[in-house]
Amino acid sequence: MKRRVFVTGIGLVSPHGCEPQEVFRRLYAGESAIRKVRTGTAEYGSDVLLAPCGLSTQDVIPKSQSFVMDRVSKLAVVAAYNALNSAGLLESEGHCKKPSAAVYMGCGLGGSQSLEDAYRAYWEKRTRKPKPTSVPMIMANAPAAHISMRFRLNGPSLTYSIACASSAVAVGEAFRAIRDGYSDVAVAGGTESMINDGSISAWEMLGVLAKEHESGAHASSRPFAVDRTGFVLGEGAAVLILESEESVLARETNALAEVVGYGVSNDAHNLTQPAVDGQVLAMRAALSDASLEPLLVDYINAHATATPAGDLVEVQAIKQVFGEKPRGLAISSTKSMHGHLVGAAGALEFLISVLALAEKKIPPTAFLTDPDPQCDLDCVPCVGRSAPSLRYAMSNSFAFGGTNASLLARAV
Repeated sequence: MKRRVFVTGIGLVSPHGCEPQEVFRRLYAGESAIRKVRTGTAEYGSDVLLAPCGLSTQDVIPKSQSFVMDRVSKLAVVAAYNALNSAGLLESEGHCKKPSAAVYMGCGLGGSQSLEDAYRAYWEKRTRKPKPTSVPMIMANAPAAHISMRFRLNGPSLTYSIACASSAVAVGEAFRAIRDGYSDVAVAGGTESMINDGSISAWEMLGVLAKEHESGAHASSRPFAVDRTGFVLGEGAAVLILESEESVLARETNALAEVVGYGVSNDAHNLTQPAVDGQVLAMRAALSDASLEPLLVDYINAHATATPAGDLVEVQAIKQVFGEKPRGLAISSTKSMHGHLVGAAGALEFLISVLALAEKKIPPTAFLTDPDPQCDLDCVPCVGRSAPSLRYAMSNSFAFGGTNASLLARAV
């Protein structure tokens, strides 16, 4: 028999801060964390649109562990600490009360700063002796491993590296593991920190990054808008604690939302170009998994990165699943404010969806002052919306490589 699965804790290190309710308040108010940042060397550096985040590891990561951690792992461990703490699962010495808990993390690139440092040592210092800790700092599964070690978790520790769908798939697979009886508790989410100049220059050459908007850097990520030019890279980590109904009842704890559906597919089409059919398959699979009729979904946190092709494809896919003019369905892209966190994007946006259900409020698509006529759905332009009857929310994540993932949550 399939078990019910609940979100009992959430943790963040995001461009808008680390306190979930304050982060949601700022998103609901349409506040952008995007700004222009100088990166790289004096010779090859550039002023780049980014959504960086602050990070304090005090009292969370011991110095002995911090020494062998890239920033991407530090973000993950702090977010996991915040999530476990909010779920009431931390003992006084900082270990998890559920040592059998599983870890499911998404990460697109791994320790990109450590990778850049290693190459710089080779080419600039002409040495074949980078830091001896370089390999364990670079590897994509390091964040999950550090979470397991820091909180003494002996359950499965798994990493999903599927570009922009990494953490949505991590959360979905954690949901399945608990629902199907393989685990009772999971630490699930994603982390990404690739805003070093080497990574940024590669994204620039791909031609998908936004140009600065005439009204200012903060308004440069413009999903669904006629003047959208691409996405803005962000960094951070988002972690959710998932628990079986039995664990929730045994601990007599409160839940923020119930995870009810997960769908995943592949376009089998093109490495970087999205396809309608694959996205339709993922959304329909999530609805089927939840035994839910499309008309019951109230809100979609869209993948919508503000690329000219991507937003339109997602709108077309949503129309195929929910109807040409879906009644009562609100759709917004919070990437307009926190940027695109790539491997952490799905977890962050699902976490925001969980908060939307708890707060009965829908965050807006900021800066949507001139909607694309072809993106003719209710995209919640500019201003957040009170939604007292909000019950079901979907979060979409669509990746380079063609993987599509959709998650569904229900208010409790």
